[in-house]
Amino acid sequence: MSGRLRATAEYGAALALLGLAWWYASGPYGMPPYLLPSPASVLTTLWNMLAAGQLLPHIAFTIQNIVLGLLIGTVFGVLLAYLLFKTPFLNDVLEGPLVVLQTAPKIALAPLIIIWFGLGLTAKIVLIFSLVFFPVFAGALAGFRAIDSRLHDLAQLLRLTPAQRFFRVDLLASLPSIFVGVKIGAIQALVGAILAEWMSGAQGLGYLMTYATATYKTPILFGAVLLTALFGMVMHALLNEIEARFLSWNVPDER
Repeated sequence: MSGRLRATAEYGAALALLGLAWWYASGPYGMPPYLLPSPASVLTTLWNMLAAGQLLPHIAFTIQNIVLGLLIGTVFGVLLAYLLFKTPFLNDVLEGPLVVLQTAPKIALAPLIIIWFGLGLTAKIVLIFSLVFFPVFAGALAGFRAIDSRLHDLAQLLRLTPAQRFFRVDLLASLPSIFVGVKIGAIQALVGAILAEWMSGAQGLGYLMTYATATYKTPILFGAVLLTALFGMVMHALLNEIEARFLSWNVPDER
C-alpha cells in the first residue's frame, strides 16, 4: 500500500471510530440531545439548512476570509523574512520586536482590532493576518538562512539579477521551510476566521456557533464545529498536495 493510500485509510479509520463514539455517546444510554445531539440530527440539520440556502453563504464567507488572510499573511511573511535575511541591520533591529508582538495573546487583541478597523471585513482579515504572519515569517527566515552558500556562488557566477536570484535560487531553495510555516499558518487562519466571526459580524461559521449557543440549538452548533474541522482537514490535505507538486525535486535524506 502506498504512503498516500495508507494515510487516507488511517484518516478514514480515525473518523469512523470518532463517529461510532459520538453515536454511542448520544444514544439512549448516553447524554441528552440538548447537550450532545446525535450524528443523524446534526447531518439532518445541515442538510435542511443547505436545501434552504442558509448554509452556503456562511461557508463561502468563512472560506473567503481564510483565503484572503492566508494569502496576505504568506506574502508579507515571505517578503519581510527575505528583507531581514538580506539586511542584517534590519534583522537585528526588527527580529526581537516581532517576537514580542507574537507573544501577545491574539484573543486579547481582537477587541482592539475591532475598535481600530470596525466591524467589517477589514478587521477580520487583519486578525487572521496577525495569526498567519509569524509562522510563515519564521519558516521563511529559517529557510533563507539554511540555503547552501554554493547556490549563492553559482548565482553570482551566472550573473543573475536580484529578481532572478530571488525567484530561481533563494525562494526555491527555501520552499520546504516556507511550506512548514504555511501549513501552520493555514490552521491559524481557520482559528482566526472563527474567532473574528465570534467577535463581530452576522455571517460565517463562527457566527453560526454564537447564534446556536445563544439560542440553544446544539445541532447547528455541532454542525458548524464539524464543518470547521472538515475544512481544517481539507486545507491540510490540499497544502500537502501543493507541496508535493512544488517540491517534487526535494528528495529527503534517508541517512
